[in-house]
Amino acid sequence: MRLSHFALLAAAASVAASPLKEHKKRASSFKWFGVSESCAEFGSGNIPGVYGTDFIFPDTSTIQTLIDDGMNIFRVAFLMERLVPTTMTESFDSEYLANLTSVVDYITGAGAYAVLDPHNYGRYYGSIIESTSDFQTFWNNVATKFASNSLVIFDTNNEYHDMDQTLVLDLNQAAIDGIRAAGATSQYIFVEGNSYTGAWTWTEVNGNLVNLTDTENKIIYEMHQYLDSDGSGTSATCVSHTIGQERVESATQWLIDNDKVGVLGEFAGGVNDVCEEAITGMLSYLIDNSAVWLGASWWAAGPWWGDYIFSMEPPSGVAYTGMLSILEPYFV
Repeated sequence: MRLSHFALLAAAASVAASPLKEHKKRASSFKWFGVSESCAEFGSGNIPGVYGTDFIFPDTSTIQTLIDDGMNIFRVAFLMERLVPTTMTESFDSEYLANLTSVVDYITGAGAYAVLDPHNYGRYYGSIIESTSDFQTFWNNVATKFASNSLVIFDTNNEYHDMDQTLVLDLNQAAIDGIRAAGATSQYIFVEGNSYTGAWTWTEVNGNLVNLTDTENKIIYEMHQYLDSDGSGTSATCVSHTIGQERVESATQWLIDNDKVGVLGEFAGGVNDVCEEAITGMLSYLIDNSAVWLGASWWAAGPWWGDYIFSMEPPSGVAYTGMLSILEPYFV
């Protein structure tokens, strides 16, 4: 999602809970359905920052609520600069790593999948990551810490954008190579594309990512899709009742044609009739094409979202009270 997290923090305010709508469970052929836990990448420009002031980590009690509701994958965002404050190849900030590891261990200990998401947009301290060797070392170091946990998934980087397309390919390949060299061979790797990894522009921009290779054959192409007019996820208004399916059709065909599999790593829409129909149509279409789409993840949950238009944070997030019943039929 393109909107700066920093601007959202001032809006942190609770929303009164309302009764969930009745829903009917349907058979889902997804492998995963869950939510992005977005908060450890939040906050001020203070690096590494102060826990509880400049950033926070997800609340495991609300994660447990979402697990109890039926979600089985949680994309845990973090900031590279807080984990490695000086250079990408240095040792980790011990406190930040301990907090991250604690959340990941809780999720996987409950039997769900935890996606490690460096939420950096292909950048480090605001500059495009140019060194594939440094990026490979970063990922080798991260993967070493989690190599024994098969329920961890590695997400190479959130939403590369406005970058040389060959560089995006090379950074993804470097991440894959670094992860596997660390002995992390059982885990899936989510690779993201340029242009904010949008599904609706995938075939126009990210065709060269078909050339990525993995010794373990566990690459999953992670795409994001929002349903507002510019696809940025900054408005609760969806373009039409059918826009969800329409925006993922070409990417679906690309996956089919190239014998690849994907996951919708971010999606959202406002709590209104048009968006509910658009989301239902999109998810039903993905289910119909579950040979190539393995799951989906809502944007977003986290303790600092307050009354954010897409908040899935229990118990009173806008989407949690207003959208959960729409999503539950697609849970695994």
